[in-house]
Amino acid sequence: MWIKRNLEQVWNQLRGQMPTRKDAVTNVRIKNFRGIQDVQVAFPFPVCVLAGANGCGKSTILYALGCAYRVPGAEKAFLPQKLFPDFKPSQSPSVADIHPSPVEIIFSYNTGGQALGMRWHRSSSGWQKSFFGRKDTVQPERKVYLHTLSKFSNPSEMKSVQQLALRPHDIHSIDAADAALAHRILGYEFSRIYLAHRAGTDVIVVERMDSDTTCRYSEYHMSAAERVTLRLSLHLSGLRDALVLIDEIDTGLHPYTQRLLMLELQRLALRNNLQIVCTTHSAVVLDTVPHEARIFLERTEGNVTVKEAWRDAIQKSLYGRSQEILTFLCEDEESEGLTRGILDYLGPKIDLLQNDIMVGRDSGKEQFLAHFETLRQFRKLNDVVFILDGDAIEVKKQLELRAENMRQPLRATCLPGNDTPEQWAWDLLLTHVIQYAPEFGHTPDTLRSAMMKINMMFASVADTPTNIAKQKIYALLNDNSISSFAFFRKLGFLEARRESSDVLTFMNDLENIVWSWRRSGTFSS
Repeated sequence: MWIKRNLEQVWNQLRGQMPTRKDAVTNVRIKNFRGIQDVQVAFPFPVCVLAGANGCGKSTILYALGCAYRVPGAEKAFLPQKLFPDFKPSQSPSVADIHPSPVEIIFSYNTGGQALGMRWHRSSSGWQKSFFGRKDTVQPERKVYLHTLSKFSNPSEMKSVQQLALRPHDIHSIDAADAALAHRILGYEFSRIYLAHRAGTDVIVVERMDSDTTCRYSEYHMSAAERVTLRLSLHLSGLRDALVLIDEIDTGLHPYTQRLLMLELQRLALRNNLQIVCTTHSAVVLDTVPHEARIFLERTEGNVTVKEAWRDAIQKSLYGRSQEILTFLCEDEESEGLTRGILDYLGPKIDLLQNDIMVGRDSGKEQFLAHFETLRQFRKLNDVVFILDGDAIEVKKQLELRAENMRQPLRATCLPGNDTPEQWAWDLLLTHVIQYAPEFGHTPDTLRSAMMKINMMFASVADTPTNIAKQKIYALLNDNSISSFAFFRKLGFLEARRESSDVLTFMNDLENIVWSWRRSGTFSS
């Protein structure tokens, strides 16, 4: 919980800082490149995470961002032809890379507090840049740090490791304070850190004090998490006013370490005016940035699209199915049938399948307050929707008051009408007998006649109106050999399709509840 509180605190601080930031890439658009026909991605938060299945374009977008700025001292390293080299074997042109024209990478910036647009486009003569007709304009200059999986490779997999170790190195000692970021993430007490350089290769060596014993070891003996964290710490701790791009940031990291790393990166972005974009396959990483910073990509035929970062959609992409279920609590099987029927119609519109939800029932409205208290104690209120019958509006008000007093979330709504589902359905059939008779195997005359006979049968029965309405529906359904659940499910679906139905208000409530739930909570199970 402390990590969540600290994340929310730094999110608010970064949001507050955004109006004063003078340099940022706000948007990138890629056309006709690497299987992407046309995709546009916005970066509305200083730290954004690109997620999605393999092959959805995450790394392409990340590398494209590397071409946004002219980098002091490293201009050639951050050109499209360097970051996106083509395979063109001179003796085998039939297997050379082919991209449809025109290939374009278009950026929108805030640079020096001013809006600017720049376009990289590729022609037969190579990559060219332009500024949409603005003369005397140059590419913005900024430091860019691009960290890819190749930089995370295990040193033991390097060629000639032993020969490398035997040759002389330049040894540089680093103040352990410079590795404070790694210490906060890993919890290790580093007393000394060295970098051994040779011919463009460096090896990290650390000293740790464990139980009054000094332990010194190199990267060859570090875990993946320790290596990744130390390297990021050493590279980023002194970086200021820069664009930081990290590919597959979760690689080799425990979920708890992922959370700590993302917390510290956002703190670093706040202190050092960094814009950070990273890619991930981890729901844990997604959970560490606010909703507006979660960019979810999906591969379609010939293109990539940006989808709303719903938690159930992302979980389906990462795990094959949603790890969290939205539960609907109803009073009885009639309420469940009506709710499911409406969701049968609404589901395709909002990309919600019946197996994405769970419906509980056989709970009278007088028990809903007790259910609220139980769910509150187990912190499950966010994932439960209370579905009350139309005659339970007072219970809904009591739930709302209780939730307000306890400062707890509440998702609650009432079925259509001002009565029980059975009475509502009975009145509906009588009112629209011409429309609904064929749907349930009747002609209008036979349905009207059957309902009139049942009305006469129960005219003098001494019972509550609720029970009488139930028995009238049961009598009608018994003649048609249809279950109560199936009847209400079909009726809910048909009413959801009908214009001016009083189901529409309830359906809108359900849609709003689903969207609210999707944007809340966590992605990780």
